[in-house]
Amino acid sequence: MKRKYIFISGGVISGLGKGITAASLGAILKSFGLKVAPIKCDAYVNIDAGTVRPQEHGEVFVTADGIETDQDLGHYERFLGESVPRENYITTGQIYQEIIRKERNFEYGGEDVEVVPHVPEEMIRRFKVAGDKSNADIVLIEIGGTVGEYQNILFIEANRIMKVRDHEDVIHIHVAYLPTPPSIGEMKSKPAQLSVRMLNETGIQPDFLVARAEHYLDEPRKARLSMFCNLEPEDVISNPDMPSIYMVPKVLDEQGLGEKVLKKLDIKPKKKKDLKDWYSLAESIEKINASSKKVRIGIVGKYQKVGDYKLEDAYVCVMESIKHAAWKFGVKPEVVWFNTEEIEENGVDSALKDLDGIIVPQGWGSRGVEGKIETIRYARENKIPYLGLCFGMQMAVIEFGRNVLGLKNANSVEADPKTPYPVVHIMPEQKEYLAKRQYGGTIRLGAWPCAIKPKTKLFEQYKKDLVHERHRHRYEFNNEFRQKYEEAGMVFSGTSPDGNLVEAIELPQHPFFIGTQFHPEYQSYPFDPNPVFMGFLKACLDEK
Repeated sequence: MKRKYIFISGGVISGLGKGITAASLGAILKSFGLKVAPIKCDAYVNIDAGTVRPQEHGEVFVTADGIETDQDLGHYERFLGESVPRENYITTGQIYQEIIRKERNFEYGGEDVEVVPHVPEEMIRRFKVAGDKSNADIVLIEIGGTVGEYQNILFIEANRIMKVRDHEDVIHIHVAYLPTPPSIGEMKSKPAQLSVRMLNETGIQPDFLVARAEHYLDEPRKARLSMFCNLEPEDVISNPDMPSIYMVPKVLDEQGLGEKVLKKLDIKPKKKKDLKDWYSLAESIEKINASSKKVRIGIVGKYQKVGDYKLEDAYVCVMESIKHAAWKFGVKPEVVWFNTEEIEENGVDSALKDLDGIIVPQGWGSRGVEGKIETIRYARENKIPYLGLCFGMQMAVIEFGRNVLGLKNANSVEADPKTPYPVVHIMPEQKEYLAKRQYGGTIRLGAWPCAIKPKTKLFEQYKKDLVHERHRHRYEFNNEFRQKYEEAGMVFSGTSPDGNLVEAIELPQHPFFIGTQFHPEYQSYPFDPNPVFMGFLKACLDEK
């Protein structure tokens, strides 16, 4: 079968759900036995997402092969249930970097290198590389941002060129927003119409319009969109707000989107469609949401607060991992957000009461460190199930050093370079990178092996002595203090296979107190929750 390409763009507002639409369509197409390669195109000039603040662009997701990407790749992996390689993440920065490299190496043979056609042509080459890497039947290409922005126009131009060359093998899905202003009380289609009109101005007519709105489209709205967006009524697809993103595959499938896409691309399914698991999951989530069974988890972070709003996307993988595990136990997760600096100001005792469990997630720098340390002390002393992720493990080591070992002012050299007890220090190879200000793509990234110590809580979760989990860090536990910690009761339950790097710590006398240097949240799926989160949720429910 000749490879097919599906472009997905968005209009009206960002954060609309293009990534969930792409991931859901990918899951539907996969159910037909087709191999799908999802790609995210980000228009910024950064080479990757590693140097972008979480408040700017949401959580950074790390692939198994070690590239820092947009959070949508995490959604792709969770919906497809498979690892997505680095080739499936493309930024404008990567494109220009490669074009300049080729020009310097005389690979254009003396031709003058121009924005058009060379930039779109390089993008098209990258789309095909990603398809080849995955041996894909269909390449799903999500274009970040919204139509009408200057930044992503070259990705759309690449789409136009491919459509001209291979008309029958390329289609376009546009995701647009239909607001229902409270003061009017009526769903308005004009923003979506204008968004499609702007897409038309780039030379592209969408094959499908996915209408994001609070509710399903009614017939009058669908008829207007069909008329003014040059689409058949059946190609206007509703994608309303749902209690969970994992209900979207069912919503799109009920409208036959998968079959309609295959028909337009002239693809014969490789097997009979099977989405029973997705339908069962949607039904299960509805039942859980309607029940009174809840588990209350506190997340103590510092990236979620943006002005007057809370940006949950700053920790989206943690949020999704909690949901996956909670649903397996048939309970609704209630996540309570705490800002570390507010805890530093107001104390922990009143803020953290009535929680069934506490998570301290990833982080960087010195801001909010003391609030995290106080949070961990509270969880340890009050026997509240605790999970520390990366920075959260390092903070647990510091708290134990200060309050159990008596190492006054123990700290990480990241937060306090002059600490008398550097219980967390920089990895040796990282010193040279920082000295040269080589920040991007230099930290310990990707999947690494972790040897798990038998007869530990961590072993109880994984039930195996070697796992591969993903990392994103520069700092590590300082082995000079290892014996003192072990004598005081801390167990180093996970290490690198050579025993040199501490990958996980735990306190055996506590109901659940585990910190991992790795990020288990990067490998949790709705049908297969990560074992660490399963163990944490079980402890929360047992103690509750």
